Amino acid sequence: MFENKDVCSLCEQPKGPASVTCDQRELVELCGTTSVSPDTPVRAEVDGEGYDVFELDGEYYVTQDACTHGPGLLSEGVVEGDEIECPFHQGRFNIRTGEPTLPPCIVALRTWPVHVRDGRIFICPAEANNASE
Repeated sequence: MFENKDVCSLCEQPKGPASVTCDQRELVELCGTTSVSPDTPVRAEVDGEGYDVFELDGEYYVTQDACTHGPGLLSEGVVEGDEIECPFHQGRFNIRTGEPTLPPCIVALRTWPVHVRDGRIFICPAEANNASE
């Protein structure tokens, strides 16, 4: 049987550039798809780590919740197009890539490929991209 190594074997979603193979034990549930709406991040916490879930053009994205510049929580920020603005110093990040788009932010956010199964949003913490730490 042919196996496509560019997609997750569980949810068949495309893998990110730093992806590892996930199995069910490594996926963590963040929220349901119905909890997420455009313009408002949904904060989820797993094992003390804060994550933000976003919906842009019908696709889901996950970033770290903590701003890389200061003590701001991006879940309390404002979504402007495909950017999230930090409420602390009004720096911005691209939601899709985690890259900073407006100073004073200069360090990228960690992002995770999203796995959607049965209306629920999951990530594999080991699949983090743009590690800021």
